[in-house]
Amino acid sequence: MKIETLAIHAGNKTDEKTGAVVQPITLSTTFLRGHDGGYPGGYMYSRAENPNREALENVLAKLEGGADACAFSSGNAAGMSVFQAMEPGSHIICPDDMYHGLRNQLKLLFKGILTFDFIDFTHLENILNCIKRETKLIWAESPSNPAMKLCDIAGIAHLAREHDITFAVDNTFATPLCQQPLALGADLVMHSTTKFINGHSDVSGGALITKEKNELWEKIRTVQGFGGAVPAPFDCYLITRGIKTLPYRMRGHVQNATALANYLEKHPGVEAVYYPGLASHPQHELAKKQMISFGGMLSFLVKGGEEKAHALVNSLKIFTQATSLGGVESLIEHRYSVEGPDTQTPKNLLRVSVGLEHIDDLIADLEAAL
Repeated sequence: MKIETLAIHAGNKTDEKTGAVVQPITLSTTFLRGHDGGYPGGYMYSRAENPNREALENVLAKLEGGADACAFSSGNAAGMSVFQAMEPGSHIICPDDMYHGLRNQLKLLFKGILTFDFIDFTHLENILNCIKRETKLIWAESPSNPAMKLCDIAGIAHLAREHDITFAVDNTFATPLCQQPLALGADLVMHSTTKFINGHSDVSGGALITKEKNELWEKIRTVQGFGGAVPAPFDCYLITRGIKTLPYRMRGHVQNATALANYLEKHPGVEAVYYPGLASHPQHELAKKQMISFGGMLSFLVKGGEEKAHALVNSLKIFTQATSLGGVESLIEHRYSVEGPDTQTPKNLLRVSVGLEHIDDLIADLEAAL
């Protein structure tokens, strides 16, 4: 089936008893045990399994072309489950502009347990030179947050295979509609399903999808079950419902982001625009090679420094100054203010999650503010 069909049907199951076309929400925390001690319905306890979570995991695995998926209560919980599955002393190679939530996890929670290096992923030789005997994981993010840098997913996958290293890709910005990391050779894909996957800014969640069910995946499943950072049934229902419109929403996000990036690039008040779909992006050729389309996220530098950037976001009427991304409403954020003192983000950078409003209204709002 094509991805539009999978998005609608792979996470949905017609209720056998009532004939309801939409799968019901199963809120029960516990399930009937049969006379033989088994569970006739296949479910025992909601932390371990739930029909709504099972449906969500199924559709996510299908969209990414994976063998299985694990749903979590947040993107941070999803990423952390991989780190928790690593043996103590394992070395992880990460991008120098890794999402600050996961970067801070490693620096604060896994200090003394794991070792890690944050390096520039735009050149493969940097990764090759960083590999050690104890390197067990390469963690990539493409496009990155918020610099919109790309890494060569297929190239890194080749390096990882040669050195028997697990390769994971945070695909939150791109979504499976714009990029398929498993098809490019990655072993794991991560999503903050809070973002484009759900698409309506009303539920938190995260997910991992694996290319194959191996020993590491079993450890991740164990972390999910015993760690307990699982999404509630209603959260799973909302995210699964959001996925049904994901292919069509992403078309709108990409269309608007492309138009907005082109507008900003020509504006005299803008110093630079970072969007993989622009020919001016330093890795535009790589984007054309490994991305299906270029996503709904962009960043730009405001001329005049940090003060001008703050003035701009404070004068917008349609764009909402808020964190997070991927909803139908357009959001804008001064990332330097959020990321902490060790960030590499320029002080005049604004990150934009381009929503589904009419593009003329979005451009007019920015035009007035600029």
